[in-house]
Amino acid sequence: MSHNINRREFLRRIGIGSVAATGLVMTGCSSRKETLATEGTESGPIPTDKMTYRTNPKTGEKVSLLGYGCMRWPTKPGKDKDGNPEEELDQEAINSLVDEAIAHGVNYFDTSPAYCRGKSEEATGIALSRHPRSSYYIATKLSNFAPESQTREASIKMYRDSMRYLQTDYIDYLLLHAVGGGGMDNLHQRYLDNGILDFLMEEREAGRIRNLGFSYHGDIEVFDWLLANHDKYKWDFVQIQMNYLDWEHSKDMNPRNTNAVYLYDELAKRKIPVVIMEPLLGGRLSNLPDHIVARLKEAEPEKSVASWAFRFCGTYPEVLTVLSGMTYKEHLEDNLRSFCPLKPLTDSELKFLHDTAGLIAQYPTVPCNDCKYCMPCPYGIDIPGVLLHYNKCVNEGNVTESTADPKYAEARRAFLVGYDRSVPRLRQASHCIGCRQCVEHCPQGIRIPRELHRIDKYVEELKRNEA
Repeated sequence: MSHNINRREFLRRIGIGSVAATGLVMTGCSSRKETLATEGTESGPIPTDKMTYRTNPKTGEKVSLLGYGCMRWPTKPGKDKDGNPEEELDQEAINSLVDEAIAHGVNYFDTSPAYCRGKSEEATGIALSRHPRSSYYIATKLSNFAPESQTREASIKMYRDSMRYLQTDYIDYLLLHAVGGGGMDNLHQRYLDNGILDFLMEEREAGRIRNLGFSYHGDIEVFDWLLANHDKYKWDFVQIQMNYLDWEHSKDMNPRNTNAVYLYDELAKRKIPVVIMEPLLGGRLSNLPDHIVARLKEAEPEKSVASWAFRFCGTYPEVLTVLSGMTYKEHLEDNLRSFCPLKPLTDSELKFLHDTAGLIAQYPTVPCNDCKYCMPCPYGIDIPGVLLHYNKCVNEGNVTESTADPKYAEARRAFLVGYDRSVPRLRQASHCIGCRQCVEHCPQGIRIPRELHRIDKYVEELKRNEA
């Protein structure tokens, strides 16, 4: 049941304008706690009337340039149906985050049937339904990844379940989810041969879908084909991965990827609004090597490292909204400072950031965004946990191949101790058997078993070389 509250009441509830607010202790949709690397030195109240908006050219709607990604909602300890410990979504914390976001002008909320172990849509619907339906836009996806969900009947059921969970009778922005992974064959199987794309276009015509688009991951042939058929499908928007590192270096880091500058330019020349995902590359652009952080801080001492990434995305005029998965109140507040209002990057700042991206690209990190599409692993491996720990150690200079390095002993200890602390031993890379079940689900095209085996080999070498 929906219980609308007026603006004054929900402002009072979340304490906007008060001297202090109670901090929220939250974790993401996994048990791994994220680093609060977005914090800057700015202080003081964040204005509630300065959000930057972009206009949807089809509907005339004013969409907040900061969009709320609902893939990493906070959790709390709970129990499964058998009474075993299991984390569950923290609905009270989610409500509070949604309230504060709306209070500051955020009106675009992006979810999926696949997020938060299938529970994101329901939690998002509960939080949003407490506000007038006209005060927000819902984006969700037809996430029919599993073969059994790709029949016409199962896909339509997923679509209608989304409306039920989100407590709405129409979807503002509906996406074909993660097209490109698996190539043209996968696109045909999920959306074309079963008639689902035709069905969704009929739903758009009936008004139950206000805007129809797709999120792109992977095979550029699929992206180009969908745009070549724009006159037929009339895409209202497209969601792409875009950030200042992927702008020109995505293909350098992974030959299977496409540089974001190509994706953006192809959409811009067709005047198709762009929705941005992964502006921080799953947090990688807020957890940078110390000398990169120093470089950014020297240029903007009062701004967070993350703010550079958000300002970069917002600077491009065809961008409709920039999604951020904000698990923590601190993340939300820092991002609000970047968009209330947006201060676009100057030409000299863009050049500075492109030069910075070139420096970052020299670090041999694995392009994992912690999206968790590879999970669950049938053998219990915490795949994102392993890869993110390795990346963290690369950035901190704690990955070295030479025992002659004077910092080898220190780096060795930091890697091994941190590994055991961040990833339980039963979930480490040593348990990978190379089944490759994870590979087809990775939107970054990472050859996950190969990376896990490489990291495990490195760990075993560190253990053998104990000083």
